[in-house]
Amino acid sequence: MTSDAAGNPETTSLQLVPETVLRKKHDMDEMKARRAAQSILNPRGNRKVFNQKTKAIRIHKPESILSMARSRRNHAIRSRRVKKKGMQKRASNKKEMKTKTFIPDGAEEGVQMEDSVIEGKKDVKIASNSVGAKMVFCIRIRDNIGMPTDVRRVLHSFRLKNQNEGVFLQYNDTTRKALHTVEPWVTYGKPSKSSVSDLLKRRGHLKLDGERVPMSDNTLVEKAMSDYTDGAVICVQDLEYELLMPGEYFSKINKSLWPFCLAAPRSKFQKRKLNFKDGGDYGDRGEEIDDLIQQML
Repeated sequence: MTSDAAGNPETTSLQLVPETVLRKKHDMDEMKARRAAQSILNPRGNRKVFNQKTKAIRIHKPESILSMARSRRNHAIRSRRVKKKGMQKRASNKKEMKTKTFIPDGAEEGVQMEDSVIEGKKDVKIASNSVGAKMVFCIRIRDNIGMPTDVRRVLHSFRLKNQNEGVFLQYNDTTRKALHTVEPWVTYGKPSKSSVSDLLKRRGHLKLDGERVPMSDNTLVEKAMSDYTDGAVICVQDLEYELLMPGEYFSKINKSLWPFCLAAPRSKFQKRKLNFKDGGDYGDRGEEIDDLIQQML
């Protein structure tokens, strides 16, 4: 209660606080008091259990251990066979072509329409393997479960240490044999110029002083690669040309690029144990690698 200038008493209305707010405040005070009491009784809290030095206990089922051992043994046998005898009839030495139908974006999916009704529909022949290509883009699609030592060594030489990472590789006989060895873990193909441009602009990172730096400016490209290429690569356009047409600077340029960290596709790899030609995900895709790149960007 207050008084005005004339001395007459005045009553002021207090703002009412909702009961729910008061109840929440009371609960928060109780929780803080409980945590303060626990910190007094046990100063370290749960850090003794969940610490960097003490790892959490994980229990593996016997059948999962047997499954991983069986998978590792089978893949080791396969890698030794591929190193000794090659892919034999499982990989063609000739360039294979297939017909792919392109439908314009205006046509609705799921609606049955006759071929004559869809305007702009066309059939285009594309390469279904990478034979004859000078460069391929390789993506790792599996983790380390069931991986033999030889496969891990080849993947590390490709700088593919994690799942959903991609790198450019110069496609020759040595690289092709190595890709056949690790084929169940990777998928690869010949990317188009537009896919290479999208990869560099949207997911491109440079290696500067051992750090991962986004490729945001041509100045960074010149700083990272001008010394290795004698001034031949000073911008992103030069970098695209050197990747599409591999030359003497390809290996140095590829080492200056950080492996491309891609996003997982919208749908999971449900058939990753099958070859791409058999309806799976791994193996040589040829020019169809562009579709997977667009999904993972």
